[in-house]
Amino acid sequence: MEKEKFYITTAIAYTSKKPHIGNTYEVVLTDAIARFNRLIGKDVFFLTGTDEHGQKIEDCAKESGISPKEYVDGVAGEIKRIWDLMGASYDKFIRTTDDYHEKAVQKIFKKLYDQGDIYKGEYEGLYCVPCEAFFTETQVVNDCCPDCGRPVKKTKEEAYFFKMSKYQDRLMKHIEDNPDFIQPESRKKEMVNNFLKPGLQDLCVSRTSFKWGIPVTFDDNHVIYVWIDALSNYITALGYDVDGSGDLYKKYWPANVHIIGKDILRFHTIYWPIMLMALGEPLPKQIFGHPWLLSGGDKMSKSKGNVMYADDLVKHFGVDAIRYYVLREMPFASDGTITLETIISRYNADLANTLGNLVNRTVAMVNKYFDGTASCTNDSEAVDNELICQCENTYKEVASKMKELRVSDSLEAIFSLARRSNKYIDETLPWALAKDESKKDRLKTVLYNLIEAIRYIGILIGPFMPETGKDILSQINAADSSYDSISKFNKSFEVKVGEAKPLFVRLDEAKKLEEVSNDIFTPSKEEELTPVEEITIDDFSKIKLKTAKVIACEKVEKADKLLKLTVDLGNETRTVVSGIAKSYSPESIIGKTVILITNLKPAKIRGIESKGMILATEESGEINILTTDKISKGGLEVG
Repeated sequence: MEKEKFYITTAIAYTSKKPHIGNTYEVVLTDAIARFNRLIGKDVFFLTGTDEHGQKIEDCAKESGISPKEYVDGVAGEIKRIWDLMGASYDKFIRTTDDYHEKAVQKIFKKLYDQGDIYKGEYEGLYCVPCEAFFTETQVVNDCCPDCGRPVKKTKEEAYFFKMSKYQDRLMKHIEDNPDFIQPESRKKEMVNNFLKPGLQDLCVSRTSFKWGIPVTFDDNHVIYVWIDALSNYITALGYDVDGSGDLYKKYWPANVHIIGKDILRFHTIYWPIMLMALGEPLPKQIFGHPWLLSGGDKMSKSKGNVMYADDLVKHFGVDAIRYYVLREMPFASDGTITLETIISRYNADLANTLGNLVNRTVAMVNKYFDGTASCTNDSEAVDNELICQCENTYKEVASKMKELRVSDSLEAIFSLARRSNKYIDETLPWALAKDESKKDRLKTVLYNLIEAIRYIGILIGPFMPETGKDILSQINAADSSYDSISKFNKSFEVKVGEAKPLFVRLDEAKKLEEVSNDIFTPSKEEELTPVEEITIDDFSKIKLKTAKVIACEKVEKADKLLKLTVDLGNETRTVVSGIAKSYSPESIIGKTVILITNLKPAKIRGIESKGMILATEESGEINILTTDKISKGGLEVG
């Protein structure tokens, strides 16, 4: 019997910078879904990759003094390294600079042009370089991009446009007829109410102001703009060709689900389906816009000093612990949060105490009392049925939740079974049974039931924590690790367990927090290369600089790089958190008059609200704050 096909994709990562843990969450989420579907017997194809064209990359490469291709080769390699580190089991990694993709995109563009869906015109509007997106006057906020908050530029240039409005009614009907097409429900309402009902504008699909893109074959002045280029990867990776597609495309398309961030929902739920309609191709079955992973409640930003990278976290906690954290902490429809404190708390409570302790003490008891062999007898009690029932219900619940892409809820069901198994140990007291020879059969049954419950956990946890799942099944020497084998609690096995080894060792919270804090927020060499942009005197006048006298200073608890300063600005005092502790002691800075940016938006750092930024230079790791020699008064304007 032929296996059911399951095609799943991530959004392709933009190659302007190294991805942080919030970006990495998406590939871990998609991988867990792909692995689960393989576990239940589906023929899975998992696609991920990189988006490598555009003005931002051209600018980054110029700033770095290398070609755009050299630049994207480096960043794409870093992205792939991190995906591999996190255990992503993708079947293909596409790069939009791949030759076959570029040729297919050119054919797609020409086909849409030839059939009248693309026409030539002129664009005038507001453009955000980092987001590669155009906005109207009503959409921008204080001359800044509504998505990323960076300044937009007025742009006027010749461009080709795609007739979005032509397919608007057809798309609306498709969404109405397929209620699960956009998930979660809140995302669907957002797209329909904010974009479709007000009416679609034609979409700019080419640019002339930069060259780093796929050329339009019939017009040398134009390169194909990001969305036709990037979105097409989902079909070109399978060998789609307007002149006749390959076997992979025929086998796997349409996609079962596109996993994307909520910030690019419009492009995937409106532009992409309309492109497919125009090409005469089937639409994906579902588009899931996952929420964001926030750092302590804020979006990750270098300026806020709250960026975390997956490889840094893995170095301190291990791959599966970080996979578990990001999958467990992210709700289905609302944003999740990550802090070092909560990582350590989850690690100790869930991984070391609940899961690790269960496996370790159960295997140890089987070795101690029965020379490593667990087998079932007929000496059972009512409490056994409660554990057996939860095992079988967990099997059903995880399947049900994963069908709805509720990954966090699936993990909660698995750990609920682990907690119930620990409770079963407390209820049956194996160590007490071992003291009574007449209770030997009862002890055998108790330990066998625990081993079987652990087998359920080992199999079900595998998609989320692959190495942990393997380790659990290895420790209990599971004879059968198939998904079907846990549809019913099995009482006929005889198991020879292995050596009891800790899955996760409990962490000293204070010690670990200090250790990780000193390392985790160190700027990475692979961070985004931001082009230096010329500004006018009007731009500079927006920055308010004042002298500020430091009247008090202390170290920030559990953060070796941070100092908390109290500064006098003449008519007020402020608290400022600054990462200068490696070069200055609190005592050495008290009394100095520094230069402070006073109109910077307040930021919360380590729970302290910081109102301003001290100007400083850095060379070879040594920080030097800018001070005034002759002025000791705070509050004087600088400029």
